[in-house]
Amino acid sequence: MISRDELYQLVWSKPMTKVAEQFHVSSTYMARVCALLNVPRPERGYWAKLEVGKAPSPEPLPEARPGDQLYWSNDGALQAPPKPRHPPKRRSNTAVRVPRPHSHSLLRGAKEHFENGRPVDDDAYLKPYKKLLVDVTASKACLDKALGFANDLFNALESVKHRVVLAPSDEQLRRADVDEREDRKKPRNRYHHSGLWSPYRPTVVYIGSVAIGLAIVEMSETVLLRYVRGTYVREADYTPPKPSRHTVDHTWTTTRDLPSGRLRLVAYSPYGRVHWSTDWQETTKASLRPMLTSIVHAIEEAAADLVGKLEEADRQAEIAHQEWLAAQEKRRREDDRRRVEQSVRESQEHLLQIIQQWSHVVEVERFLAGVEARIADLPADDRALVMDRLRLARAFLGTQNPLDFFLSWKTPGERYHPVYPDHHT
Repeated sequence: MISRDELYQLVWSKPMTKVAEQFHVSSTYMARVCALLNVPRPERGYWAKLEVGKAPSPEPLPEARPGDQLYWSNDGALQAPPKPRHPPKRRSNTAVRVPRPHSHSLLRGAKEHFENGRPVDDDAYLKPYKKLLVDVTASKACLDKALGFANDLFNALESVKHRVVLAPSDEQLRRADVDEREDRKKPRNRYHHSGLWSPYRPTVVYIGSVAIGLAIVEMSETVLLRYVRGTYVREADYTPPKPSRHTVDHTWTTTRDLPSGRLRLVAYSPYGRVHWSTDWQETTKASLRPMLTSIVHAIEEAAADLVGKLEEADRQAEIAHQEWLAAQEKRRREDDRRRVEQSVRESQEHLLQIIQQWSHVVEVERFLAGVEARIADLPADDRALVMDRLRLARAFLGTQNPLDFFLSWKTPGERYHPVYPDHHT
């Protein structure tokens, strides 16, 4: 893992090809990493000029802005993001403006990606192939309206120095689940899957160092449809055939949730440890654009409140973590105590087994000694046969030395070394 400061020092200390070799990537890939981290790099011919003392001074590293990626790793490892701080209050004389001719960078080329996505019905939500795209969910009929409102909203936020970007990958921000229904009173089935397009990373606005997620969605409404000759048409657009004895109306009706042409803006916490959201939505009589100034104010206030929620969530998470550590320590101590007690039992049992085994061997040896005492009266051939069998029996029994039995015994400490010395028995 390398920070943008370290990468800046690196690319101005040796050629890009050498830097790329260090990370086992190509020089063109390394150049894209520099662009991702907003790190300036030497122009072509810089190192040749440097050898003859004619190279220009290194271009200074720009100060990191909210939403800039600060670290890069070739193996995908991520640095813990900095904790959001309370945002500074905006000056009262700074007015929210909407520069209409200005096209926000997130929206340039977005329309083409939405329109050239997966094939969908004319009255369905668009599903672009591109996943790193502004968080807008809309049908083709409402796309221009949704992108236009997004452009006005982003410009209004940036007019008061709040940066709107796609969330940087190193901050691990999440996108909230967005309910596209205009009427959300009825709970959804827990297994419901809307099938709507969703971006790979959320669109966020930084109020100081606090990220607020933004999602613009065209709401859906329940529409009565009629099935007519293989297709569905809105009941309001259906003209029934003139009744006659020769015509039969082979149609039927059903309901579906379809895009309504009205927008909803959802602002939410992109931090997984805090669940918070609020929204504004259009009606048939009121659009969202006149609310832009009040929306910006509300987002600013929400960012300040979100910092407190995050701090409380971190405090609760630390308490839970300490409780988990204490539980793990208790479990380890109990496991260690059980192992100590088990080693004592096993050591005692083994010692008793050795004593019993030795007693058994003594009894057998006494028997064998009795047999040996009685072979003196046998004929030579029988005596030799019995002596051979005595040797086989003693070999079969193995060692009969009490020291060998005793040295095989292990003390409790030899069987298990306690992790916690106070458990040693």
